[in-house]
Amino acid sequence: MILLDEPTSALDPTMVGEVQAVIRELARSGKTMMIVTHEMNFARSISNRVFFMDEGGIYEDGTPEQIFEDPQRENTRRFIRKLKLLEFSIENRDHDFPGIAGQIEEWCRRNQVSPRCANRIQLAFEEAMQLLMDRLEDFRLQAVCEYSEAADSAEWILRYAGPRMNAADCGDGLESAVLRGITASVDYAWDESDDLPNRLRLEIRGE
Repeated sequence: MILLDEPTSALDPTMVGEVQAVIRELARSGKTMMIVTHEMNFARSISNRVFFMDEGGIYEDGTPEQIFEDPQRENTRRFIRKLKLLEFSIENRDHDFPGIAGQIEEWCRRNQVSPRCANRIQLAFEEAMQLLMDRLEDFRLQAVCEYSEAADSAEWILRYAGPRMNAADCGDGLESAVLRGITASVDYAWDESDDLPNRLRLEIRGE
């Protein structure tokens, strides 16, 4: 078995192509190789089996088709799709919401989110918070935002406490219309076994 640790690291584009050609030729000759690489297209085209390493070990493994087209675990999905992640929890209605707004703005700037998408990410969160603030007594919430630079799109996942309540359908028609106007789609789910049983998904597109 030939072990290769980042064989194309720190090479110029011409040398990368030459090294990859040699590795492909070795693969065609029947040599068994284990390659550590961050070159996703190369890994997908040459491998028979893919191991995604995370959390100190093998996090997920499968065929290239399984890993690259239908990853089963969250960290694999985020890595393969090059998703940028923002995550935080809110424990009560006295939380520092201006501080969160600043955190979202800085995260968008650091990850080079397009201005249009960044504006919608911020507005969608603010509108959802306003709808929930007016209606939740037990104001506990976990928020996750994922941004895909390739697609210039984002997704908010908001999980919150309280009875079954789709925040996007609450309030008067204007409040719901504003939230739906900012987002490309809105999905709601309920899981009574969860401590935060309400789940609201907001899809946002930059274009």
